[in-house]
Amino acid sequence: MKIKLDLKNKAHRQRIKYVVSDFVMSNLAWFVYYIVRYKMGTVVGWPYLVSYLKSDMVLLGQLLFPLIMMVTYIFSGYYNNVCRKSRVQELLTTVASSGINTLIIFFIALINDVIGVRVNDYEMIFILWGLLFGFVYLGRAIITNRASSAIKSRRWTFPTLIIGSGSAAVNFANKENSRRESAGYEFMGFVNIPGENPVKGNPLPCYELDELKEVCERENIWELIVMPTRDDTQQTMNALNKLFSLGLPIMISPEYFNKMQTPVLISDIYGEPLVNISRSSMSDSGKNLKRAIDIIVSLAALIVLTPLYAIVSIIIKSTSPGPVLYKQERVGLHNKPFKIIKFRSMVQDAERNGQPQLSSDNDPRITPFGRFMRKYRIDELPQFWNVLKGEMSIVGPRPERKYYVEQILQRVPAYALLHQVRPGITSMGMVKFGYAKNVDEMVERVKYDLMYLKNMSLLNDIKILIYTIKIVFTGRGV
Repeated sequence: MKIKLDLKNKAHRQRIKYVVSDFVMSNLAWFVYYIVRYKMGTVVGWPYLVSYLKSDMVLLGQLLFPLIMMVTYIFSGYYNNVCRKSRVQELLTTVASSGINTLIIFFIALINDVIGVRVNDYEMIFILWGLLFGFVYLGRAIITNRASSAIKSRRWTFPTLIIGSGSAAVNFANKENSRRESAGYEFMGFVNIPGENPVKGNPLPCYELDELKEVCERENIWELIVMPTRDDTQQTMNALNKLFSLGLPIMISPEYFNKMQTPVLISDIYGEPLVNISRSSMSDSGKNLKRAIDIIVSLAALIVLTPLYAIVSIIIKSTSPGPVLYKQERVGLHNKPFKIIKFRSMVQDAERNGQPQLSSDNDPRITPFGRFMRKYRIDELPQFWNVLKGEMSIVGPRPERKYYVEQILQRVPAYALLHQVRPGITSMGMVKFGYAKNVDEMVERVKYDLMYLKNMSLLNDIKILIYTIKIVFTGRGV
């Protein structure tokens, strides 16, 4: 456990450095801004600079506004990944977050602070933005440069497994190890992909896919690189499906870029360019905002819909024997199972033989009130609890049972990529296709979910929600 704990501690310390630096630099920027405002005469009643800076208004602002700025930095996603920073992304994120903080401060504290010529106020806004950007970016750049140097000099390495044991995998490892400036990889071994011929005489250990989880825990693996030799997309995607459950970054060679039915993000590394398929196309800031919206909306829904929950529960209990709620295991984020919660719309023990069965339009197992609930999607409402727990999102690919996941994977290997995001209460597949009555229809619906993954954004989430609301009120749920 030594390597992993050391690396995790380094990452934790790195995050603390960024947070402390941002807070200190934001304080300095705000303090300097006060002095600039004083010198430019935009504050009334200041006989002496020292007494002005010691005033209650200044001291309150010095405490309050840097904290507000920190909230923006958190939602910007800057602290999500701290080990390997992209210099360009760091610059752009700092520019954007500094601009947002400037606007927030302007509308909170400066919009009524108007004397003299209006152009002077605009000038002060740009000065504040420049100070925030300059101070914060300076602190970030220093920390990032030191981490970058540690990675390049191999003082900071990341335990890595290569998925693949053929010539392509071995050549990749040799090429990376021979570079003068390291990309940070510490290769701990290879993993066989079925059908490949492992290179003999390789000094690193070679493992099987079935023992991957144990190896990752024992060797404290930080990330996985998929480097297949054979041009077998089916076998590679089958292997990928097992990787998602590990919750580790998954990189793949560019040769497979066009074979993935989803966008992939070029990894910020110093050596061979790889693409990241364990992350969606949504930015870190978008992910943070999406999760925050999920929490706020689901919490509000659980409170506001409490009377409706009570009425529905009473009707279900009085019209058919059995429990009010129905729990079913589904496959979610990182290929991990969870219990989805729904209002029971079928008779009790609808799958008595244990074999999963999809419902149809005239399914006799559906109760009369259950048919009404399914028409208006009322049976889905308890899933706000799944959203609040972090098992689901309000909008995302529809989760399926493992029994059907395995069948879909045989026909659409790219389905494995959907496990990189939280499943949703509603989805593009649900609004464009609806409920699936068989595996063929599930395969058709998956195409819409893959399309969603390719175009994942908060704007598209809003569009899907609007379509969902329209479906609910028009009763087109089935």
